[in-house]
Amino acid sequence: MKAAILIDADKMVVDKVPDPEVPPREVLIRVQAVGVCGTDLHIFRGHGNWNFDANGRPIPLTVQPQILGHEFSGEIVEVGREVTDLRPGDRVLCDQGRNCHSRGRTPLCPYCASGDSHQCLYYGEHGITGLPGAMADAIAMPAVNCLQVPESMPAAQAALVEPLACITHANDLLGRAPARYTFDGDPRIRHVLIFGSGPAGLLFLQVLRNVRRFDGLVLVADLREGNLKLAAELGGTPVNASRQNLAAAVRELTRGERIHLAIDACGSAGVFEDLPSVLAKQGTLLLYGGGHHGRDLALLDAVLFLEPTFVIPIGGSGGFDPDRRPTTYRRALETMVAGKVRVAPFITHHYRGLGDIHHALERDFTRADYIKGVVELSSE
Repeated sequence: MKAAILIDADKMVVDKVPDPEVPPREVLIRVQAVGVCGTDLHIFRGHGNWNFDANGRPIPLTVQPQILGHEFSGEIVEVGREVTDLRPGDRVLCDQGRNCHSRGRTPLCPYCASGDSHQCLYYGEHGITGLPGAMADAIAMPAVNCLQVPESMPAAQAALVEPLACITHANDLLGRAPARYTFDGDPRIRHVLIFGSGPAGLLFLQVLRNVRRFDGLVLVADLREGNLKLAAELGGTPVNASRQNLAAAVRELTRGERIHLAIDACGSAGVFEDLPSVLAKQGTLLLYGGGHHGRDLALLDAVLFLEPTFVIPIGGSGGFDPDRRPTTYRRALETMVAGKVRVAPFITHHYRGLGDIHHALERDFTRADYIKGVVELSSE
């Protein structure tokens, strides 16, 4: 089969790789759609590498190339001999992380036992930690990592259940955080600021409005007018940081109270420069974005002076359904099926085949009209 292989920073090639083996408890999936994520971009540009050796040091791409792609859906073409609840022809999406149930381990590690599956002691993540991702013709996955896709859901949208699962997990952590300002307590969160109106920011906005039913102020800050227009349509109050002074806008719109919950959904180090002037003392900062390169993060000192609560979610972590499948992904899928969260409006770029992936990573991420790209592979 063919795969898009990242052999060094900013250097991706499409080449033949061995077909995946299909162990007894796994299935072989022909990839139909794979999302291009900001995490893929960080790895591609060499700003992030989560493929660590036994001593916790990143393994260079020149030593171990990677196949990216952790947001995906596809069609099962082969099942392992112990798989009884899936069959060839089923359309599925996947939790890309391998946990204790994925590996058939008993007893469960303490993290899987507590429902923190993406912190599993034996965790591995396809497309991120060195396991081959879905920017390929096919991928082998544990059957328990797979959820069946409704017949009416396009493959491109099914692939984006993964980022929604991540936002679902983040929303769960917010609900449990021992913070001064909460959604249900006193004092209550009334003012939210989302940094970034890319896919993550737009998903957070919809989850706040349509899942959590938050009716307070949700500011969305970005530099891109097209993204901000969509944020407004989805219930946010846009602030174009290239035209408005963010601190002044926050003071005006919150009547001087500032922000009770700030969500970093963009991974820009500039967020930490803005926070001291917009976050309320003992407010909550949810750090979702990654890759804060290009700044001396000693600027955190001014943020820490506010004594904030930090909430740092990783992946679509969560518990397991009775069939050992990932609860968070199932909830995210149900949220999308119910129409509470829409992803179609921000899929702005469609790529046809593995050979087009580099266009997204090398060129399109910086385009003013780009929000989200999805690679759709031929069914042939």
